[in-house]
Amino acid sequence: MHTMWKGTISFGLVNIPVKMHAATENKDISLRQLHKECESPIKYEKVCPVCDRKVENDEIVKAYEYAKNKFVKLDEEDLKALKQEQGDKAVEIMDFVKLDEIDPVYFEKSYYLSPNEGGGKAYGLLRTALEETGKIGVAKMMIRSKEQLAVIRIYQNTLVVETIHYPDEVRNTQDVPNVPEKTNVNKKEIDTAKMLIEQLTTTFDPEKYNDAYRTALLELIEERKNKEQVVSGKERKQEPDNVANLMDALQASLDKAKKDKPKPKQPKRKTTASKKKATS
Repeated sequence: MHTMWKGTISFGLVNIPVKMHAATENKDISLRQLHKECESPIKYEKVCPVCDRKVENDEIVKAYEYAKNKFVKLDEEDLKALKQEQGDKAVEIMDFVKLDEIDPVYFEKSYYLSPNEGGGKAYGLLRTALEETGKIGVAKMMIRSKEQLAVIRIYQNTLVVETIHYPDEVRNTQDVPNVPEKTNVNKKEIDTAKMLIEQLTTTFDPEKYNDAYRTALLELIEERKNKEQVVSGKERKQEPDNVANLMDALQASLDKAKKDKPKPKQPKRKTTASKKKATS
């Protein structure tokens, strides 16, 4: 399993060298866009609308748009210094809380933690302590250039880092439109709904759920492949360079000059009568 990050998790005086690995993967099927006319893949290029030309990576700088079309430019050196300053800090567990105190809306992405060299005993200590207390740890850490709020918990005997949103990243429910304050439902309707919930209540088994759309799309793709209903993207024709263009122009000019050049006049042949007159 690929290691995404190496660091130290600490709580109190206990330091745990760990490695972090992605716990989930995106199984979405990525579809390309083709030009309908020639069936070639569409390219997306970075183009400056003012200069009207393609822009290379080394010509691009980062900036923050604080108002419409107003930017604050940020140097790579400044950003690198900030990343280094935050990245050098150990991941310190600040608090311990109960898992059910955090609403699922805060959860973002999961990562597995494994002990790094020499960290097995401390790793086991934290895992056992969390298990026996029923608590999870709340910490801050740097992931992909962002200071991330996270919780550390246990999942199937493995420590997991669960990144969570900051409070200001969760939108206010008061901004959701058309949510009724109260509804006029009678007791019979409520009892029927509760009965239905009870009938559908079961133990959560993630294996029973699957992405029906992705499965159907994969089957469709495989069916088209087997029937050889496929296309090949056409490669762009290489444009002749300036030298080739110049040579073509010169050759065309030479051919035209030869064609237009007047033929030399042939001398008139003397007739037999003229010859006789000359000899008499």
